[in-house]
Amino acid sequence: MNPDLTKLQPYPFEKLAKLKSAVTPNAALEHISLSIGEPKHPSPAFVQQAMIDNIQTLENYPSTKGLPELSAACGNWLQRRFKLNKIDPVSQVIPVNGTREAIFAFAQAAVDRSASNPLVLSPNPFYQIYEGAAYLAGATPYFLPCLEATGFNADYDSVPADVWQDCQLLFVCSPGNPSGSTLTLDDYKKLIQLADQYNFIIASDECYSELWVEGKEAPVGLLQACAELGRDDYDKCVVFHSLSKRSNLPGLRSGFIAGDAKLLKPFLLYRTYHGCAQPIMTQLAAIAAWEDEAHVEENRRLYTEKFKTFLEILQPVMDIEQTDASFYLWPKTPIADDLFAQRLFEEQHITVLPGSYVSRTVNGVNPGANRVRMALVASVDECREAALRIRAFVEKLNAELAQQA
Repeated sequence: MNPDLTKLQPYPFEKLAKLKSAVTPNAALEHISLSIGEPKHPSPAFVQQAMIDNIQTLENYPSTKGLPELSAACGNWLQRRFKLNKIDPVSQVIPVNGTREAIFAFAQAAVDRSASNPLVLSPNPFYQIYEGAAYLAGATPYFLPCLEATGFNADYDSVPADVWQDCQLLFVCSPGNPSGSTLTLDDYKKLIQLADQYNFIIASDECYSELWVEGKEAPVGLLQACAELGRDDYDKCVVFHSLSKRSNLPGLRSGFIAGDAKLLKPFLLYRTYHGCAQPIMTQLAAIAAWEDEAHVEENRRLYTEKFKTFLEILQPVMDIEQTDASFYLWPKTPIADDLFAQRLFEEQHITVLPGSYVSRTVNGVNPGANRVRMALVASVDECREAALRIRAFVEKLNAELAQQA
């Protein structure tokens, strides 16, 4: 077997399951899960109908490159959403089976394992695929702490020159998972300048880009920064977008990668051997989703309502702030994050994810320590109930800590 498999750590939800198994939850309360970032809003009926209407396409093999109509729909959406000057759907867009598959596969195609010390830079905390993709591509992950002091974004100015020199691939995630932090156009432009100076690829995971609180500015993207710089070839830059969060379609497994045609051409070759073509009916349903914005606006309205509810109920008793975007909250915990999550599950039958489970300890610091990720994916009513239960738990916990002081 590939020896690099031994470098992979248990997935966060495996660790969470073990943590929860040590206690018995309050059976008098219905379970509410705020741990997994799986949208629970209804998927659009017109997308479901598109799947049904095209079920006969199961008789045909799909191509790895996908339908040109889907690439065009993705390219048109990108151009509208991020104010691009132009994008060629033939050479600069590839539909993929969800961004998880594409992020992992892109690293396998992008990393030159023959280099003396290939590095893949990643935010910390992070989406676990970045780490696994790096190891299995023959590279070493290099984690950039995302702390409150820097707005939960990496401090790129503090990265040593020799690290940039060995960097082959830089993963960024905006809006971030788990912090919901966003990068600015100036942040992206700085990274583009660094990529030019040190010759590495920027891979921007933007799967939460369509989830922001109503009244706030829409998050910007990497290709948008390229467009402002007049880099319509998107040199050294790729972005990943998905319908999972935007359109409540995690089971459709549909997204796309877009950007530098010089990178996408060999990546398409890799995917041809990888064997990951999307079913044609999935592609036709995805076209319908990318061409509609009304359901996305309703999605944002629901998340805005849930954010408002959580913050009104929890801010009086807990250090919790509105995130820039995404559907996550990233509050501090008054006790260790894993113990907080375990006791909350036991006493209130609510599951949240310990922040240390989605982070790595580097130089003695774990950026996720004493934080938990709350995914506001449950219904509006369930989220209100969850917030009330969490408040009761925190009030009890604070009283206990006050007595011990």
